[in-house]
Amino acid sequence: MYDEDGLYRINPEKGKISFSSIEIRDILISMGVLALAFTILYRNSSILDYFAYYLGEDWKWVGLFGMCIGLVIFSFLLHELGHKFTAQKAGLASEYRMYPIGLFITLLTSVIGFLFAMPGAVMISGQTDKATYAKISLAGPVVNIVLAVVGIVGCLLTNYGWAVVPFFMLASLNSILALFNMLPIPPLDGSKIVGWNMPVYIVVIAIAALEFAYVRFFMPTLYWA
Repeated sequence: MYDEDGLYRINPEKGKISFSSIEIRDILISMGVLALAFTILYRNSSILDYFAYYLGEDWKWVGLFGMCIGLVIFSFLLHELGHKFTAQKAGLASEYRMYPIGLFITLLTSVIGFLFAMPGAVMISGQTDKATYAKISLAGPVVNIVLAVVGIVGCLLTNYGWAVVPFFMLASLNSILALFNMLPIPPLDGSKIVGWNMPVYIVVIAIAALEFAYVRFFMPTLYWA
């Protein structure tokens, strides 16, 4: 189907949001593996002590895994859905697909002591223009920027309280994801945006960098875990 701009759209029901059964399966598996990887990564950290203090020794692992699921939902999942929904609204077919080898690497690195997360990506099909493709790429980092702000505001409101740790983790993870994905290196999102609109790229990566610097270097001097 050709749209008003003369481009072929593989999804004729422009704007309709849809999921396939395979996509839902891949999303759930990716979320489970990522949550497990975060749990393994934080197993020897003060984060586990935090849950032991508030929930007790018997429930600390449940609390840690639950927080990791929340982090995955409010970082990885919403980032990918930002790409997916923007593409579908543009009349393009888009579905998330997991990378089995990437999931294995994600788990392996978490055991070693750092996390190189590469669970999968949104696959887009159909003909589109450069601007639309760049906006689809931009949607993911923008979601992370907004979620980092939510985390920062949450820390300001809950300082020295039990909720400050989840909010801090939300701000930390999303500020990292936003800045990393905005790097102008293929296949990262920034590589598509920088070639489309340099002023937009500069503004977005500047916001991401300021968020990251604030969370990484300034917030730890203000808040208690």
